[in-house]
Amino acid sequence: MNETDTSGGPLSGIRVLDLTAVVMGPFATQILGDLGADVITVEKPAGDSNRVMGKGPHPQLSGVALNLLRNKRNVTLDFRQQEGRAALLRIAASCDVFVTNIRADGLRRSRLCYEDISAVRPDVVYCEAHGYPLGSAEENYPAYDDIMQARTGVADAFRRQSGMPALAPTLIADKVCGLSIAYAVSAALVRRERTGRGDHIEVPMVDAMLAWMLVEHGASAIPQPPLGEAGYVRILSQHRRPQRTADGWINVLPYGKASYDALFLAGGRTDLVGDERYASARARIANSDFLYSQVAHVIAERTTAEWLEFCEANDIPATAVATLDSLVDALPDAEHPVVGRYKQIPPPVRFTEAPASVRRPAPLIGANTDEVLAEVGLTAEEIEKLHVSGVIPAPPELG
Repeated sequence: MNETDTSGGPLSGIRVLDLTAVVMGPFATQILGDLGADVITVEKPAGDSNRVMGKGPHPQLSGVALNLLRNKRNVTLDFRQQEGRAALLRIAASCDVFVTNIRADGLRRSRLCYEDISAVRPDVVYCEAHGYPLGSAEENYPAYDDIMQARTGVADAFRRQSGMPALAPTLIADKVCGLSIAYAVSAALVRRERTGRGDHIEVPMVDAMLAWMLVEHGASAIPQPPLGEAGYVRILSQHRRPQRTADGWINVLPYGKASYDALFLAGGRTDLVGDERYASARARIANSDFLYSQVAHVIAERTTAEWLEFCEANDIPATAVATLDSLVDALPDAEHPVVGRYKQIPPPVRFTEAPASVRRPAPLIGANTDEVLAEVGLTAEEIEKLHVSGVIPAPPELG
């Protein structure tokens, strides 16, 4: 740890070397940065794909990048060259954490495996995240969010619900695995504080997603011998979805007998009040399809505002269906020194004594290269030579 002050967040004083790309790894290091870590991202000279995910106010800063790359300093180095690798190792020696999602064979070719980094930083917390486990036949297979959703049951859950395999319209796998990286690194840092020893962490996407999906969907197949097929019945109901009201959409979730009693009574379905199919938690789960379909018919008879008022009065979980645009509109404004005003996604956790925060705006490619190299002991002359040789390339203008 570089310092003990935690006023800038619980990970203040921790330095992270970030060799990640796309969303999974950068999301993990964004979290570590929000929590106070000094994150140094070494980016390929051409720029990462997240810089062009959707439209943005600058060729290097998409709407995705403006939040995903915050709280990071950016270095560009061609570490395929000997001088570039040497500079990268100088940075690594100053870092508590090394995070990468470069494929295993790429790490070996670049000589950036755990053994290489721990040679210059013996107590490093080294975390590598790949699609599949190291040592497996699939170790170097390419893995993206879509592939992982299909591989780990997300697509099949849609098939069970609607009859057709589908992918969730969000980067579930990338973000679940990013969270897994962040908590694994944080736990290893706690252990290092106690023991003085670093660790070599592996986060295979397939394992992280299986652990996430099977929490509930292991279901009756978990006991051995199985007591039924995998899949949590309530979640897989084809009627588990927002309900149309007389003037829009709402999501009402009666979660107990009293909720169903009140809802069916209010909707004029006295024939269902007290029905045995929702008398117990086990019965409600087994009869989810029927109950959700009946709720949908009842909800259609009143406006969204009427149902929200009713549900609040009867302590029934409910919300109007928010649009993505409305959610973005509600975000606070922030000012970027290059592109001006943008919408900032606040850190989602709240600490009393060492709050998470956004301290640095998303950097342009290579914005902090000279600064970081000087911090780790390179002279101005040495840095200039790296510029001249192309080890530190001029950043491109991304289209």
